[in-house]
Amino acid sequence: MTAPNLLVVIDPGARLTDPESVRIARDVLCAGAPGTKVCLPERPEEVARALARRGSRCPVVVGDDRALLRAVRLLHRDRDLAACALAMVPVGPPAGIALAAALGVPTTAVAASRAVLHGTEHPLDLLVDDSGGVVLGTLRVPPAPGPYEGARGSPDGGRDGDGAYGDGARGCVPPGGTGGAGGAYGGGEAYGTGAAYGGGAGGAAGAGAGADAAKWARAQPLRGYRSLARTLARPLPLLASLVGPGAREGDEGHEGDGGAGGDWGPQRLRVEADGTLLADLDRPVAQVSLAPGSDGLAEVVVRRRASDTPVRARAHTVTVSGPDFRYRADALVGGPVRVRTWRALAGAWRLTLPAAPAP
Repeated sequence: MTAPNLLVVIDPGARLTDPESVRIARDVLCAGAPGTKVCLPERPEEVARALARRGSRCPVVVGDDRALLRAVRLLHRDRDLAACALAMVPVGPPAGIALAAALGVPTTAVAASRAVLHGTEHPLDLLVDDSGGVVLGTLRVPPAPGPYEGARGSPDGGRDGDGAYGDGARGCVPPGGTGGAGGAYGGGEAYGTGAAYGGGAGGAAGAGAGADAAKWARAQPLRGYRSLARTLARPLPLLASLVGPGAREGDEGHEGDGGAGGDWGPQRLRVEADGTLLADLDRPVAQVSLAPGSDGLAEVVVRRRASDTPVRARAHTVTVSGPDFRYRADALVGGPVRVRTWRALAGAWRLTLPAAPAP
């Protein structure tokens, strides 16, 4: 069997939070595919440049769900998503790699790396919106609190929230965030051969890999009061959700911020699925959820109240409109917007997954 021709893109957050898993993935992939090239990006444009120049190489994302979404979004933007199969080695706490696990990717570095080398390609549906965003798993309007509420980013292609490709000065980020990696691998080359990884002599000292955010944070060096304040502010959105609808976030956000700015309660929304009206502005809607199906149709569920029977539909296009609303697309929160349309695409991307055992 011919060894695959790989381009391994290692997310800076993965290098910071769990360098040991990153090292294992690098070693297994480079040993199984000697011609592997490794990319150590520090900024989003470096990821875009590496993917655009990959040639015949199959991209492998080493990182969390946000890193996978970033790669899919970039390839979709360049109309290059159907030209290659993506592979992934999830690195991060369980909450940060939940999407990868749901898609069938092994969640340990060794098993995932072996699946990259010996797995098979699986065509999958996805949703795309009218701003260039993509949805691989689930979309919800309004966004319920989730594991990424403190490390937000824009699904519309803006700069990832809170230093996903930051300058390192932003400092400690709890598991699930992808921040402050500028000093993590200071000596690493931006793009090169498998040996490029070894250039990162300035490694992420003290970076723990545990899923417990508090334990992880205590293991990190303190990089200034601003960093500490940002870290402590991250639970505020979750606390706001526990207080009740209408509670406002304590974080004022920043450039590229797509966070959930407040109300998670019922909203007056108009929902149309292939022109059929599922909800209108005259009655509040508790939640609208969308997900790619398996036949080129989106699965739509509209819930007015928890006690009501949900309205379900399957459609090629779904449009949600109303007063400014936010939405969670997989691991990212977007908005506010007044109207957004999502379109289902059948078999629009391919993901390498473990080969099925022989009967």
